[in-house]
Amino acid sequence: MKLSRIIIFCTFLGATTAQNRSNSKGAPMNSRPNGRAPVSLSEESVLSTIHEEPNHSNLTVSEGNDNLVSHVRTLAQTLYQCSKSTDTDKMRLNFLKSTMVTCNDGTPAGYYLRESKGSKRWLIFLEGGWCCYNKESCDARYQSIPRLMSSSEWPLTQKGTGILSAEPEKNPHWWNANIVFVPYCSSDVWTGTASKSHEDDYAFMGSLILREVIKDLFPKGIKLAKIVMLAGTSAGGTGVLLNIERIANLLTQLGADAQVRGLVDSGWFLDNKPPRQNECTDVTSCSPTYVIKKGLRLWNGVIPERCKQQFRRGDEWQCFFGYRIYSSLKSPVFVVQWLFDEEQLKMENIQLGSHSLTETQWNYIQNLGRDLRNSLRDVSAVFAPACLSHTLISKSNWLDFQVRGTSLNRALQCWDRSLQENKSSRPPARNCSFHLIDQCRLPHCNPTCPALRDQATGQEVNMIQLLMNMGFDVQRIAQQLGMEPSQLLGMLSNGG
Repeated sequence: MKLSRIIIFCTFLGATTAQNRSNSKGAPMNSRPNGRAPVSLSEESVLSTIHEEPNHSNLTVSEGNDNLVSHVRTLAQTLYQCSKSTDTDKMRLNFLKSTMVTCNDGTPAGYYLRESKGSKRWLIFLEGGWCCYNKESCDARYQSIPRLMSSSEWPLTQKGTGILSAEPEKNPHWWNANIVFVPYCSSDVWTGTASKSHEDDYAFMGSLILREVIKDLFPKGIKLAKIVMLAGTSAGGTGVLLNIERIANLLTQLGADAQVRGLVDSGWFLDNKPPRQNECTDVTSCSPTYVIKKGLRLWNGVIPERCKQQFRRGDEWQCFFGYRIYSSLKSPVFVVQWLFDEEQLKMENIQLGSHSLTETQWNYIQNLGRDLRNSLRDVSAVFAPACLSHTLISKSNWLDFQVRGTSLNRALQCWDRSLQENKSSRPPARNCSFHLIDQCRLPHCNPTCPALRDQATGQEVNMIQLLMNMGFDVQRIAQQLGMEPSQLLGMLSNGG
């Protein structure tokens, strides 16, 4: 809705409200039928209406009801524009009450909160940022990215983007939920329980930080929550898989009766071998398996018991990989995963656009897409575009991407509806899919993929241009795939 129309509507609403109040002053309370008080749209009632929980029982697939829901949502969004101030969309920093639970360097850990009075939905977001696994890698991390190890320079407020946004047009389904953003300052994939023992040591307390965040949120209303979504990107997404059952149990122990769900974005890593076995020199060039094995001992990491029981002692590190832990989870989980994940490729020393690409590396890229696709086959709720990228749900353009014509936001709504229908034994909705995996075999063959840029020039390119700039033989790729070069060129040009 355009700003001018919103202003006109707000002005009209204000005039109507004022007239209602004026008319009600001279009339006694019992002068109306049934003795009811006159109805006025006060600020409190407007906000209460805006933050009313969605009634999923009314979200049928009939066109009439969908139109009604659409009109109601439009009205709510308009009222929201009228009522919000410039500060209400910001998340505010809260440090943990427990001073014993800290970031890597001993500074206080904490979280950002944007409350939504009246809403019984909570979204708790775990930030990503990979990890460090020994003294040398942690020292280097502290020098290069101190905010991921210390709270000393955290701002007092943050504005959420993507699924953390407070604007309905940018976040249609979760804009009016209580939003909790937990900064990542433990470098342990949210599993650590190791305190700082010496001055030059680091603490690794990711698992304890998350526990204390939940406890601190109880006086703020999470005890009354109906839905708690634990979400995260990259290492935060892996943290969701490793913590969701523990959080569900903690909420139950503290007296909450909420359905706990997980949203894993770009945290579904594979532990396959790199195309060339090189000695890794830092955390970015080491394989995920090597880093997790080394780090787990340093962090005193906590592994979910149900997953841990599936492996021999010493092999618990395998629970850090989504396709290995998924079957042990009881809570419903939605997985968002680019099929050609850039961070997974970087761990295998492959960076498109930065150097020439060998045939072995190109084959590895294609195999990664195939392997990720196969690993997600039995995941009930998944959104996996065939694109080169990393993280999605916290990006401002997260609504733009589609798989088979369905956006992620729509898929999440369908998943949410299915969970409500299962709970109430209603028949499933038609044409509402949330198992969406691209089947094409090449990176960026999905036309909604994000733009690629040549690292040497900074210019936007499509996949075919990028490969040609890196000196790769496109005709040979087509021959290997059993298609004409023109067909391959068309596919990659449209996808880029």
